[in-house]
Amino acid sequence: MKLIYFSAPWCGPCRQLGPIMDEVAQQITVQKVNVDNSPDMASYYRIRNVPTVIAVDEFGNERSRKVGLNPKQVYLDMYNQN
Repeated sequence: MKLIYFSAPWCGPCRQLGPIMDEVAQQITVQKVNVDNSPDMASYYRIRNVPTVIAVDEFGNERSRKVGLNPKQVYLDMYNQN
């Protein structure tokens, strides 16, 4: 299980979420994906808005998704519930 954090450098909320996701990454596995550099991955997971964080299992199957800026605990709970 890991979280995939989709963001873009031009996105204001993404810049706010970045430090939060850095804190989350100290406790669990977080993969950061720049949608501008990885359009195929963003398309595969149907990312329409950034920031988006999805929890995926070991096979890459989506388990849950949060769109927008949320508190750190939301992402930790998201990981722990899957």
